[in-house]
Amino acid sequence: MQPELPDRLAALPFFHGADPALLSGFDRQASWRSCGPGDVLLDFEDRSTEVQFVVSGLARVIIRTPSGREMILADLAAGELFGEIAAIDGRPRSANVTAITRSRICALPAATFLAIIHAVPPVCDRLLRLLAAKLRLQTERALERDALSVRLRLCAELLRLSREQRGKVSSEAPRIVSPPPPQHELAARIGARREAVSREMTELSREGLLARTGGGILLPQPRVLRALIDAGIRDGPDP
Repeated sequence: MQPELPDRLAALPFFHGADPALLSGFDRQASWRSCGPGDVLLDFEDRSTEVQFVVSGLARVIIRTPSGREMILADLAAGELFGEIAAIDGRPRSANVTAITRSRICALPAATFLAIIHAVPPVCDRLLRLLAAKLRLQTERALERDALSVRLRLCAELLRLSREQRGKVSSEAPRIVSPPPPQHELAARIGARREAVSREMTELSREGLLARTGGGILLPQPRVLRALIDAGIRDGPDP
């Protein structure tokens, strides 16, 4: 169980490096709340501009494609934030964020968030790195959607979700996705149908590139999967 953090901005990891005395001057402008699974934290086209921080729990970011299909963009764990784009440009929200588990959230008005960012260079640098990482991920996924088959998009997403098994640190060591996400969630992450994901997982299992275990989805040969993905991006989609 995660230890409960005090309701102070200085306790949020994002603000590490800032003078606690400076942050304490903004504490009254922050609002803290608890929410349950399924609670919507912000929604598409909302005009709100506050930045929200996941203090504890887990939240999910969902985007909507031009065709109206919803895709899972990311899961946000304790210590992460969302809503910073609207705080910067003032435009309507482009995503939905919903609590997945019992969570505690801190919300900070855009003006307060930006005042801290402008006043504390280390925190400003952290925001820039965060935005750069999100841009890189969006570019990566856009390339995958254009260049890769469902099979290879699934492989790429499983690798992103995976972690090294305990005690096995190597580019060739098996990786595991644990807990294993339901197939409909994997489908929503890569822009495919659940039936297609089920079919590809069966084929990958048959080829020894994936194994279902009690603890998750095992990827016995991650290096092979990366090579297949690289080749798919290099060669492009079938005509």
